[in-house]
Amino acid sequence: MPKPTLSPRSGLYVLVACMALLGGSARVLAAVTHQHAASDHASSDPAPAAAVYQCPMHPWIKSDQPGDRCTICGMELVAVTQEGAGTVDPDRVTLNAAQAAVTGVQTSPVIRGTLTRTLRVSGIIEDDDTRHRILAARVPGRIEKLQVNYVGAEVEAGAPLATVFSPEMLTAQRQYVERIKAGAVASSLSERSAARERLLELGLTEEEIVILEGTHKPTAMVNIRAPLSGTVISRAVYEGQYVRTNDPLFEIGDFSRMWFMFDAYEPDLAWLRVGQMVEVSIPSQPGQVLTAPISFIDPSLDEMTRTARVRVTLENPDRQLRHRQTAQAAVAITVPETLLAPRAAILQHGERPIAYVEEAGQSYRAREVRLGRVGDTQVEILSGLVEGDRLVTQAALILDGQAQLAHAAVQVAAAAPVPVLPAKVDASTPGHDEAAYGLLRTLVLATADAASALAGDDLAGYQRELPALREALAAYLAGHPPASRSGLSAFTGKLPEAADLDAARRAFEPFSTAVADLAQEEHLHHRGDIWIYQCPMSPVLGTARWPSRAPQLRNPFFGPAMLTCGDEVK
Repeated sequence: MPKPTLSPRSGLYVLVACMALLGGSARVLAAVTHQHAASDHASSDPAPAAAVYQCPMHPWIKSDQPGDRCTICGMELVAVTQEGAGTVDPDRVTLNAAQAAVTGVQTSPVIRGTLTRTLRVSGIIEDDDTRHRILAARVPGRIEKLQVNYVGAEVEAGAPLATVFSPEMLTAQRQYVERIKAGAVASSLSERSAARERLLELGLTEEEIVILEGTHKPTAMVNIRAPLSGTVISRAVYEGQYVRTNDPLFEIGDFSRMWFMFDAYEPDLAWLRVGQMVEVSIPSQPGQVLTAPISFIDPSLDEMTRTARVRVTLENPDRQLRHRQTAQAAVAITVPETLLAPRAAILQHGERPIAYVEEAGQSYRAREVRLGRVGDTQVEILSGLVEGDRLVTQAALILDGQAQLAHAAVQVAAAAPVPVLPAKVDASTPGHDEAAYGLLRTLVLATADAASALAGDDLAGYQRELPALREALAAYLAGHPPASRSGLSAFTGKLPEAADLDAARRAFEPFSTAVADLAQEEHLHHRGDIWIYQCPMSPVLGTARWPSRAPQLRNPFFGPAMLTCGDEVK
């Protein structure tokens, strides 16, 4: 695995994160560092190396004398380089039983199984377009009577909706009766057929024509009948009103079958297929879940939003689903058997994902991996791991901090003698370093995952992201002391479990804005895998920002009605 390039000070900042996450167990981690730095193979002629002692809380305070204390906080300085550091394996961290108990290391195996991902979306209940009709006047005339005079009326197919007085209809019926009376003359038969077709065009039914053929009594009254059973959605006429040909009269929809419509973003389309089952829930009907298949996926993408419309057909015999209702849905997506690792085990080193693999003797080795598709709790492994490998899922950040510290120690030992600063050196603000940059990147990505869950109205998903978010925040604040001046320290312990989406969004908004601003300052959004967006009308700050893993505008501060409110921060 390629070795990361870190300055000595970079690794020392990571030690601070380890100290913070262990609740002040500085001496225990100092022992970890000591053991980690011990030589795997003793030299035939060992030469002692100078030790460097530093403050766990203020790593720029250093000394070459054991027992010295920090000039800021008074903590005893701990050793960060030891004899034999030049022979250290910096990708391996070894703990004894006591150290393992303090760090709380937990592991899970790499398995072969089915990858599951739950896509959570919001959408609108629409009526079935194939069961929707608009009735227009076929003949000019006067609305003589309205049999249905209010919106919302339920009607049966063929039921009269209105009666129109039409002189044009009277004339057409008289012509047809004359053709009937003319008998079976060849020329008259053709004219009779044409007259009959004219009556059908004007809205007369087959049954009404048969009655006319029997009675020979033309009428000027035309009945407007429902073409299908359903609900009157709109009425555009009143009794006594004169209508012209093609004037709209009624709009009828059959709500016994409805469509749930949602927008799927371009990266999600690869997971969706026609026939896939979807669980639809309606906020106004708590506890009720409707299960139905995807019936249609629009082959065209919206050029602005990069989304495609997806349709789910829902049976609605009891009319509980309402036209234009909002709804949420969960699409359970499965991938055939593949190699899987827990998501919690994967750490991001710049562009390189790594995992810590358990070895014999409570040792843990960093291993670079290549990832495939990401599920709810697991991720597909394409290379770097094998089935049965046990990966660290708890305290991986602590081990990673120790590994980065070891890399720095190796570099110090390999270089020319390093001048050691006296313990009373004045504290100054550390400059930019890769360790702090990596910790910030981890925090930004965790914030992006939480924002994505809120954008999808997924409260449970947001709550699942909170532990990783809190851990990343603690690691960054501890590993990069200047971060305390960014205002992020104010959010320590302030991202609790939220009872509802509104509370979660209000708590998340100022936090995500602070993280996004730091990411912008460090130019993380210019690396090609992090994007920053802002909303000009957020509910708490007025203007708020959030990071994203994808170039897709999905506002986490509102519901589906304002999902695309905002713009990208360049």
